[in-house]
Amino acid sequence: MKTTQEPSPAILTPTLTLGRPRRGTPPGAARLAGAATAPPGTDTRSSRLAHRAEAAAHARRLVRSALGDWHIAGDDADSVLLVASELVTNALEHARPPLVLRLSRECAGLRVRVGVTDGGPATRRESWASSRAPGEHGRGLAIVEALAAARGTAGHPHGTTRWATVPVAREDVPAGVGGFHGS
Repeated sequence: MKTTQEPSPAILTPTLTLGRPRRGTPPGAARLAGAATAPPGTDTRSSRLAHRAEAAAHARRLVRSALGDWHIAGDDADSVLLVASELVTNALEHARPPLVLRLSRECAGLRVRVGVTDGGPATRRESWASSRAPGEHGRGLAIVEALAAARGTAGHPHGTTRWATVPVAREDVPAGVGGFHGS
């Protein structure tokens, strides 16, 4: 497992415009979720998620849809879904809004990168998370580390992006089939 710190926020290259920023969105957060050019050889999907308990389930539906479009199934799909769910849950429990999910697939189909951008550390623990039993906490990043070929964190002026790259079976499916945006 390789854990890296991304060298600069310039690596964050969301590709879909998610609409106008909501009132109260920190300056610059819209840029993270706004239009930019994707790295060559990738198919990228991104979506803003509500900062509430249902966000993890919503993220899983979005990821499942993208993986279906990319013809990624079985254990590979399960691994990507679990990584996405754990990263979103971690952001919900420990960070402020806004919350943006970003999923990228190499055109070669060998890896899927899951990234979750948040608004930085929370000042208090969210009530829905703290109501869970203590034994239900603390395993998320260990699960991500076990499933990912690489993972890391990129800090930027308006928050943090945690990402993981999950190896998947090679598929001969063209990039750009379907997509999700906004929510």
